[in-house]
Amino acid sequence: MAISEDASSSEAIRRKLRALTAVLLDPAATEPERANAQGLKVRLEKQLGEEATPEGKWAGLMFRLGRGVKEMTSQPSQKGDWTDYAFRFGRIVRKGFSK
Repeated sequence: MAISEDASSSEAIRRKLRALTAVLLDPAATEPERANAQGLKVRLEKQLGEEATPEGKWAGLMFRLGRGVKEMTSQPSQKGDWTDYAFRFGRIVRKGFSK
């Protein structure tokens, strides 16, 4: 079972790459088949490399959440009770999910 959509798509690309490698190594494959397989292999490898970058929703969300937690822990609270921390943490989470 796949953990996320990205994991399943990268696995699908790897399966396709293995199949294309089999075509390239097949001695019975014709020259046009090999040229086609080579072109597809290059495109799939490029696509697989692009998917490896961690940019997206989660990267931005985690960056903002980490920055907010750092800001929350570095500033002393006005009253010093736990409700101030809960309020600021809620505000950070709301900002993170709204973007």
